[in-house]
Amino acid sequence: MTDPVGGAGLPPAAPGRHEVAAGADDAGSRLDVLVAARLGLSRNQAATLIATGAVLVGGRREKAGYRIRAGETAVVDVPQPPGREVIGEAIPIEVVYEDEHLVVVNKAAGMVVHPAPGNWSGTLVNALVGRGQELADGAGEERPGLVHRLDKDTSGLLVVAKSDRAHRLLSAAIADRRVTRRYATVCWGHLKEERITVEKPIGRDPRDRKRMAIVQGGKAARTDFARLARFDAGDLLRAHLHSGRTHQIRVHLASIGHPVLGDDTYGGGGGRRLVGLPPRRHFLHAAWLRFRHPVTGAQMDLRAPLPDDLRASLARIAEDPALSTHADPLAAFGFYDVDD
Repeated sequence: MTDPVGGAGLPPAAPGRHEVAAGADDAGSRLDVLVAARLGLSRNQAATLIATGAVLVGGRREKAGYRIRAGETAVVDVPQPPGREVIGEAIPIEVVYEDEHLVVVNKAAGMVVHPAPGNWSGTLVNALVGRGQELADGAGEERPGLVHRLDKDTSGLLVVAKSDRAHRLLSAAIADRRVTRRYATVCWGHLKEERITVEKPIGRDPRDRKRMAIVQGGKAARTDFARLARFDAGDLLRAHLHSGRTHQIRVHLASIGHPVLGDDTYGGGGGRRLVGLPPRRHFLHAAWLRFRHPVTGAQMDLRAPLPDDLRASLARIAEDPALSTHADPLAAFGFYDVDD
């Protein structure tokens, strides 16, 4: 339901959808100032909502400094505060492996991994909770079971712990680099060598807090890249993560002048239509996981073939229509031909 809001001096707005209608006296006011005043928020809180797309004016996004006109209405979605209970939802997910200790999911592109401001529902965690299963508490109230993450528009394999013991052991294995994570990606342009290692520290971009960057004093990060095929538009690569920094593969490839194909954030979004990628989709897929089961010690080797959108894009880039129906086109390019 939409909750109309009118009048200043209100207590902080409750989570949910609110309407802020601009009258004649509001004409020319900054959007962040008006939203803050009407909803009982600080100006910084209002600006954050605007920046994250939670405020729409006439159905469109505007900047915090937008001067609102009389008669316009801003629709504001106020998120739930941090620390709330995660609500289970009946959202279909693909489970690749499951036992009493852990579950491995092939996450779809476009799905956020855990609840956070702007995404309190529809996440992978909401879907897991909705299955009625127990998840480890170790990662916090809003991140039950998580030992690592994937970006919203990155697809592929993700391990989730069901028990605190499995969570503790898996987290230690990742920290000790005993979990092998390999991604398939296509970068713009061509690497100078068949194999290259990028070892550069990653931290928040000081000029844009929503991005990551190579920064002095950032967290150590290493990615090994191996070229599997060279096409006109770019290279098909196997990326091996030795650390798990936010946006690591994307930032490392952008830092050497070869951003991930389709990555709007780091300079690879141009020409998306030419390679058949959907809007907001980048060519990055967590295709292969290898690790020792944290409880049984069994060797786990889990694979997720390219999803349909990336398979179709690869067929177009490679100019080989048969790849669009291949059961696992990565195997055709030798993606799994490595022993370590």
